[in-house]
Amino acid sequence: MARGSARGVAGVDEAGRGPLAGPVCAAAVILDPTNSPLGINDSKQLSAARRERLAQEIKASALAWAVAFVEVAEIDRINILQAALLAMREALQALAVAPTLALIDGNRCPSGLRCPAQAVVRGDQTVIAIGAASILAKVARDQRMRELDRRHPGYGFARHKGYGTKAHLEALTRLGPCREHRRSFAPVRALEGRLVIDADEHDLCEHPSPTRC
Repeated sequence: MARGSARGVAGVDEAGRGPLAGPVCAAAVILDPTNSPLGINDSKQLSAARRERLAQEIKASALAWAVAFVEVAEIDRINILQAALLAMREALQALAVAPTLALIDGNRCPSGLRCPAQAVVRGDQTVIAIGAASILAKVARDQRMRELDRRHPGYGFARHKGYGTKAHLEALTRLGPCREHRRSFAPVRALEGRLVIDADEHDLCEHPSPTRC
């Protein structure tokens, strides 16, 4: 991975488009080309422990980084693709250093950006700044899902992070959806009449977004 290491270039990636529950998260990172952590790669190719270590190293050495969440209600309102693009735009806008170029993982760029942007298919595997963003987004979202597991016990959010695993689908059928399930997704929509209202509903809406450094 060498592309995206030039000064001022931001890598952008998201995590959480596929799950049935929880927010979608995006990160933007401007790496220091003279001081980038070794071992940055697509977050899916790394162990959880390695991602956690690299996330700390990226935050400590990057020229700027930011993470943004788009919550379930907004996902259901505008659809998951638009929510992912929105999270990417918010992460970019939250950077403390204005990027000269944004390299976006995938085949589409968010609208309304304040800098030139280029979509890079499989960028998390070929562009170091996008790889760094994929790590920060994945680590931040996994942490959020562990928090939601404590608030909504029984679904196994800490284990499967909201993805439609067999265990998650069985819990969803048994318990019905909670407030963090995406009702616009078919497996959840089929059980919409069984929505569980949580006592901490107000608290769940108060996560800060975006966060930045």
